[in-house]
Amino acid sequence: MRVVSGKYKGKRWDVPHTFKARPTTDFAKEGLFNILHNVYIDFSSHPSALDLFCGTGSISLELLSRGCQTVVSVEKDFKHFQYLRRLAADLKDPAWHPVQADVSKFLTGHPGQYDIIFADPPYTLEWLADLPDMIFGNSHLQMLNTDGLFILEHGKTYDFSDHPHFVEHRNYGSVNFSFFR
Repeated sequence: MRVVSGKYKGKRWDVPHTFKARPTTDFAKEGLFNILHNVYIDFSSHPSALDLFCGTGSISLELLSRGCQTVVSVEKDFKHFQYLRRLAADLKDPAWHPVQADVSKFLTGHPGQYDIIFADPPYTLEWLADLPDMIFGNSHLQMLNTDGLFILEHGKTYDFSDHPHFVEHRNYGSVNFSFFR
């Protein structure tokens, strides 16, 4: 796993072969961050970010590298969480906060607000299609700041274009991103 740009550009970490996670491909990650940088996010304003189903931490590391003031990374799997904690300890970046939690429970009780929320759930997750409503429908928590952006990585079988907060869809091979505001 490598960081594409920013203060950690070029840094690499080995991901254990026993991991069940499906990391976002470098091709898709580069495309995503080009869109974020050129269209949606001014990283010089040091946005806050939430990375749901963070797996290997690849997206979290990229967000940190580009200047996010806070990155909260939520991962349920204990072995993956231990790996994230080791990475965070090695990196010594006070902006990174790995959290071990079930995402559905985290979303119903976490009081934080973010400029960017990224979710990369397992493509077979039964409630994947409900994630946009969980982010936008939870009005008492307001997890996404007013001008915030929610990005959902998903397989090709999902179409969110009818969602009231949908902005656009981008495809990078087998990786699909839907953007919501």
